[in-house]
Amino acid sequence: MLVKIGKWLLFILFALTITGVFVWAPLREGLGEFTRVIYFHVPAAWMAVLFFLLAAYYSYRYLQTKELLFDAYAQISNEMGILFAVLATATGSIWAKQIWHSYWNWDPRETSIFILLLIYGAYFSLRSALEQEDRRARLSAVYSLLAFVTVPFFVFIVPRIYFSLHPDPVINVQGKVNMEARQRIVFFSSLILQTVFFLWVFNIRRTQVKLKMMIRRYQETQTFKEK
Repeated sequence: MLVKIGKWLLFILFALTITGVFVWAPLREGLGEFTRVIYFHVPAAWMAVLFFLLAAYYSYRYLQTKELLFDAYAQISNEMGILFAVLATATGSIWAKQIWHSYWNWDPRETSIFILLLIYGAYFSLRSALEQEDRRARLSAVYSLLAFVTVPFFVFIVPRIYFSLHPDPVINVQGKVNMEARQRIVFFSSLILQTVFFLWVFNIRRTQVKLKMMIRRYQETQTFKEK
C-alpha cells in the first residue's frame, strides 16, 4: 500500500514540476525558452556522476568479496552513468547552439565530458573483449575504479582551471545559487525528483539482475546434482 502511495506521490510531484518548468518558472533574459534546458541538463550531469560513483562502489565490493552480483551491479551502474552523460552532452549542445551558435565548441566542459564518454565507453569494450567471467569481472572492477578517479578531475577541476564560456555552476564560487526564487524551487524539485525516480529505476534493474543470477545458480546446482 505504501509503495502504491509513493508511486502516485512521485507521479503527482513530477507532473507539478514539469508544469513548473514550462509554465511557472520565469525565463532568463537572453536565453528565452532555452532557459528550460537547465532543469534537465544539470540533473543529467549529476546523475551521470552519481551512477559512476555507484559503479566504483560496486566494483570495490566485487574486489573485496569476489561476488559476481556486485560485478553485475557495477555494469548496470556504468550503463546508466554513460546514458546520463550522453543526455547531459545532448542537452548541453542544444543550449550551446542557442548561446554560442554552434552545437560543439570544444569548450573545457564539452571536452571533459567527451573524454569521460571515451573512458567509460572503453569499459564496455573491455567487458566485451573478455570471455572468462571471473577475469572479466576482476579487470572491469579495477578499470571502473580507475575510471572514476578521473570523474572529479574532468567534471569539477578542469573546467575551473581553464577559461570556459560555460556559465557558472548552479552553486557559484561565492557559494550562492544565482537563480530567481521560482527558478530555484523548480530546479531543486526537478533535481531531487529525477534523482529519486532514476534510483528507483536502478533498483528495479538491480532486482532483475539479482533474480537472473539466482535462477542461473539454481540451474547450475540442478545440473551439478544430475551429474
